[in-house]
Amino acid sequence: MARFKSVLLKLSGEVLAGSSQFGFDFDVVRRICREICEVYNAGVKLSMVIGGGNIIRGKVIEKFGIERSQADHMGMLGTVINALCFQDTLEQMDIPTRVQSAIDMRAIAEPYIRRRAIRHLDKGRVVIFAAGTGSPYFSTDTAAALRASEIGAECMIKATKVDGIYDKDPRLDNNAILYHDLTYDEALNKRLEVMDMSAFSLCMENKIPVAVINILKEGNLTGFLVRGEKIGTIVSEVNNNAKS
Repeated sequence: MARFKSVLLKLSGEVLAGSSQFGFDFDVVRRICREICEVYNAGVKLSMVIGGGNIIRGKVIEKFGIERSQADHMGMLGTVINALCFQDTLEQMDIPTRVQSAIDMRAIAEPYIRRRAIRHLDKGRVVIFAAGTGSPYFSTDTAAALRASEIGAECMIKATKVDGIYDKDPRLDNNAILYHDLTYDEALNKRLEVMDMSAFSLCMENKIPVAVINILKEGNLTGFLVRGEKIGTIVSEVNNNAKS
């Protein structure tokens, strides 16, 4: 039985490029989609937000003189490309999927309507939320936390290239310690960078647990969600380690 009945998967755009810095590694895309199929077949209501870092990052191109709002809108369009990629790949695997965009582009995606999104999920469709919040200055992490709150997701999974949340950067310190369980307050007090503060505050306020896992390790998503394995880090109201 799945650990959560309704989950929002926040997928970093960077992971879609695989070992490259740009574009798509379709072996990686298909493998992630196969794991999504397993989660779907376990009865989980699954929605997604996908970053655009494999195509364009607003904060990066801003450094080259592009005005911030314009740069952020360019980044939002990158997330739409990724959403369409995942929609097609999932539907090739017989998973019914809908893309909803915060920016109106009716030729390729539905407009974001909260009640319609919930209806799709109730009908057994995977819903991919694209174009962030539709407004500049907000990250896709914040968009994911917002959508998770709006649709009543039981957990938000932040799927990245790292194994979870550490006490220090594991790339710089081999003695870095991986946390398996943290409370919201512990994450704040330790100044751990779970995600940007707007996103983290939304999850904390709405009591949505945040799980951080390495999506590039095959089986992590299904291991965490379907088999209940201790993978990555969970930030929630209660530190489960403290109870043991």
